[in-house]
Amino acid sequence: MISLKFSDGKAWCIMAVNKIKLPHLKRTKNSETIDIPVPEKVVISMSQHMGAPCRVLVNAGDWVKAGQKIGEGDSFLSCPVHSSVSGKVTEITDILRADGKYTKAVVIASDGLQIVSESVTPPKVTNREEFIEAVKESGLCGLGGAGFPTHVKLSFDKDKTPVDSLIINAAECEPYITSDYRELMENSEDVLDGIKKVQQYLGIKNVYICIEDNKAEAVKLFEKLTSSDSSVKIVKLKSLYPQGAEKVVIYSATRRIVGEGELPVNRGVIVLNVTTVGFISRYLKTGMPLVSRRITVDGDGVRTPCNVRVPIGISIRKLAEFADGNIEAARKIILGGPMMGTAVYDPDAPVCKTNNAVLVFIKEAQEQPMTNCIRCARCINACPINLMPAKIEKAYKAKDISALVKLKVNLCMNCGSCSYVCPAKRELAHTNQLAKELITK
Repeated sequence: MISLKFSDGKAWCIMAVNKIKLPHLKRTKNSETIDIPVPEKVVISMSQHMGAPCRVLVNAGDWVKAGQKIGEGDSFLSCPVHSSVSGKVTEITDILRADGKYTKAVVIASDGLQIVSESVTPPKVTNREEFIEAVKESGLCGLGGAGFPTHVKLSFDKDKTPVDSLIINAAECEPYITSDYRELMENSEDVLDGIKKVQQYLGIKNVYICIEDNKAEAVKLFEKLTSSDSSVKIVKLKSLYPQGAEKVVIYSATRRIVGEGELPVNRGVIVLNVTTVGFISRYLKTGMPLVSRRITVDGDGVRTPCNVRVPIGISIRKLAEFADGNIEAARKIILGGPMMGTAVYDPDAPVCKTNNAVLVFIKEAQEQPMTNCIRCARCINACPINLMPAKIEKAYKAKDISALVKLKVNLCMNCGSCSYVCPAKRELAHTNQLAKELITK
């Protein structure tokens, strides 16, 4: 095992080559994106990204159009929310999110006409400030899962934290999910145009498009499309998990290490998901904000696995049924991948901007009972940043905050590798997140 250590005051991190091999299960790899029929209603959450939720701009009884702004954020770490359909606002309600918190939501009965709002026009962009403002008004947040408002990521101080490298994350290392792969194959021109716009307005010299080697056709395509551009490098990543984690992909592409308490910009890097950058191109051309997205629907409870473009706010049930999913018999429904996704208790919950997959599982897992830790160190060997999950678990149970700080639990990216490899079936990844919450209390 090779590892590097970085230390400068508070910033501390170890990057190791530790990764694990997962089954790919990419059944929808060659499934072109199809559009789902407009649903009868959508439920659009006012909290769809990392940061502060939006305040509602409409009232029950209002008629809205597709692309119309219906939620506005008052915080810098926020981005607006738009209607994905045209129709009548029937209710302003509270919905329970998967994390157990309530948030406001706008319920819209669709008229089926998809009348586009007059506000949907291509933005005027001639400089850095106008570009960042346009990205903000688009309602864009990271489409890889984390949901960080994109305009915040782009608003770095170029004098204090100069950025010379843009990393396009197309690793998509979790099993089942192929929505980003389809972006590469179906919208390559948008991806490259979005990259050029980011380079142009933010003054970034180098671009690394990072693609796992199990996506050979995408690697070949982008090597051909970028062969005449010396500023763009295609980085072929090994098909190991978690290649797509932000700190891991930064290290894989540039060998730069983002330490504890740091952001990528502190190391001269910005990371954008491939679908995120493709959307930027389309928004600048059309002015249509983020009101729909591509989602992979798969799992053993789905008869017709597919990639579907859906309006934000459609229910998980409608999406699963479109793919011939057996919701009623589902043992587990996951938003996202099986490693880092969120189990959903309510199939009628709405799809949000950050969702890239819906997985429906019926078969009972052959779960083994949890036993005592045997000190095999597999969790340490699997951790991409060399944490010690077994020791973190022990410190958490003792409520030893000082020990948790020393063990650098805040560096945990919740990839789940430790739990996956543990022969004793300890809930290590889950405990890491509880430990982080304990520190912040």
